[in-house]
Amino acid sequence: MRPAAGGAVGKPGAGKLVDCPATPSKPPVTNGLPDVSLACLGDGPDIRLADLRGPLVINVWAQWCGPCREEAPYLAALAKSGKVKMLGIDYDDPRPELAVRFAGDEGLRYPHLVDQDKAIQRPLKVGGPPLTVFVDANGAVAYVHRGVLTSQQQLDQLLKDKLGVTR
Repeated sequence: MRPAAGGAVGKPGAGKLVDCPATPSKPPVTNGLPDVSLACLGDGPDIRLADLRGPLVINVWAQWCGPCREEAPYLAALAKSGKVKMLGIDYDDPRPELAVRFAGDEGLRYPHLVDQDKAIQRPLKVGGPPLTVFVDANGAVAYVHRGVLTSQQQLDQLLKDKLGVTR
């Protein structure tokens, strides 16, 4: 297991965020998430992405990203539905305290990780945020949506088409 990218940072207000859960170690899967561990933006342990299984939606965002703010209500609504597991990754963000505030203000009630060092850039081909990853029950990346989600209907359709989940 590789060391956490980003490391521990002072995160005022982190108690307002959903804690990162402990995840059991699992072998990496073909076409799965990268074998990278990231620190929790709120409270909780580092999470190794390769351990995660779905159905799961991972949203890569940053508090300085305008399109991330535009799509946040759709992600918040999906999280509230409880139909899939969700995870946020605060990407290449120099101000974790503002990221904590953004996630809290937008009602993003799911765990968030920190990737200040861009550890996921190459394996997930991140050009920049926002980026949304759909992970199936076996842990394989079913689809990567690059760019902003423009409507709740678009997100719901992607869930149905890529993960077989209806909201």
